[in-house]
Amino acid sequence: MEEFLNNALFSLKRSAIRVYNQKARQTPGCISLTLGEPDFETPLSVKEEAKASLDRGDTHYIANNGSALLLEKISEFEKEKNGLDYKADEIIVTVGATEGLFTALFGVINPGDEVLVPVPAFGLYESIITMCRGKFVPLDTSKNSFEISREMIEGAITEKTKAIILNSPTNPTGCVLSRESLENIRNAVKDRNIFVICDDVYRSLIYTDNYESFSSFKDLKEKIIVIQSFSKPYAMTGWRMGYLMADAEIKKHLELVHQFTVVSTVSFSQSACIKALETDVSPMVEEYNKRRLFVLKRLSEIELETTEPLGGFYAFPSIEKFGLSSAEFCTRMIEEAGLAAVPGSCFGSDGHIRLSYCCGEDKLKEGMNRLEKFCKSL
Repeated sequence: MEEFLNNALFSLKRSAIRVYNQKARQTPGCISLTLGEPDFETPLSVKEEAKASLDRGDTHYIANNGSALLLEKISEFEKEKNGLDYKADEIIVTVGATEGLFTALFGVINPGDEVLVPVPAFGLYESIITMCRGKFVPLDTSKNSFEISREMIEGAITEKTKAIILNSPTNPTGCVLSRESLENIRNAVKDRNIFVICDDVYRSLIYTDNYESFSSFKDLKEKIIVIQSFSKPYAMTGWRMGYLMADAEIKKHLELVHQFTVVSTVSFSQSACIKALETDVSPMVEEYNKRRLFVLKRLSEIELETTEPLGGFYAFPSIEKFGLSSAEFCTRMIEEAGLAAVPGSCFGSDGHIRLSYCCGEDKLKEGMNRLEKFCKSL
């Protein structure tokens, strides 16, 4: 009966990030720098609010798009913190950013439509585009300091282009798109019927004062869909809570995708997410920045060329000089050095590896020592 399944499934692959994380788990003593999993606990106030919500009996159906209080809170938060004007009825609370991305892409793509994705990029994008019967079109930014030139974007757009996905800060590089890159995209889409999906899940984890999101172009609001998550900034990965924001005329259609896939998010998480939005995450950001600076220092000492990450919690050093594929490099590093990273090939850029600095100081120090020893052995 396998041949009678949805044939879009046959081109999908399991997450290589999880594959290498599993290899690390199966290797005694291996240090894993694979997952983007904050090592901090969810803030106590958030957990206590979830417990209180359960005690209040918040265990029944809620409105499809999320509780009225949470939607209002998100609207206020985005206005005050990020200057974005989305009313409560332009927001959908989603099952993490993943469902937000699926809702956006399923709602936008018709069979054969093309979606431009600057690479290296999170592999989830290609998988969702494939399931939606669209065509994934990569824009290779690796030779342009991970920025998007005018020639690059104009050369990729065709009459079938339906959307562009922007992730800034990016996974896996941690790089922040420059104003010039954003303007190049703006000029390319302003007179075309192309959506821009802004995956801004690392927006709260920034180490520069020069950050801008494409979502700030308010004159293009009808073309923009913003995806956000509680997972990364509030150490709430297991809660699976996020949200999508779009112009009212677009959102009223996207909410049907959400309604008919998940109905709604968990009722007793609503007030906990309100509490999260009231939480100061700067102590976590400061700690991540310390780890970032340490990793950059060690990579420089190891002589691995790296574009400075200005957000998130990843570094993406080049390994091209060793003449190994990124998969071979990472496999051997697990086996020979007891250190796991993610091959750049998982993100469409084979000459790199992704290192996550979500872990504690001692683990990170030992991990970088093992990386240095392994590189010297090659």
